[in-house]
Amino acid sequence: MSFSGKYQMESHENFESFMEAVGIPDELIQEGKDLKSISEIEETGDHFKVTVTTGTKILTNSFTIGQETELESPTGGKVNSVVMREGNKLTAILNGIEYVTELTDANTLVNTMTLSGMSYKRTSKRM
Repeated sequence: MSFSGKYQMESHENFESFMEAVGIPDELIQEGKDLKSISEIEETGDHFKVTVTTGTKILTNSFTIGQETELESPTGGKVNSVVMREGNKLTAILNGIEYVTELTDANTLVNTMTLSGMSYKRTSKRM
């Protein structure tokens, strides 16, 4: 399955506690908890461009599977990492946080971030 497309967040679990744990200021957590993010993914072979728009914040990362690249984390820092692909799943580790993006079916994208056993899960549907 191709990741290419636009996805709108439908639900998320454990947002506030996870964002607190990774050091996001409380005022930003309160602003972001009710915003519905839109993810746009462009996949060309092994090259990806991912743009996530949440309110007025736009985060864009481009990477090639298996090659080290500089990625911007949700906390705003830049980190070198390698994104790997296994079937319909993309994985990377940034600042100790494991990121998994999975196409669970043709229209559902699930993002999970895990740090020290605590996870945040965001489910989005293809638009």
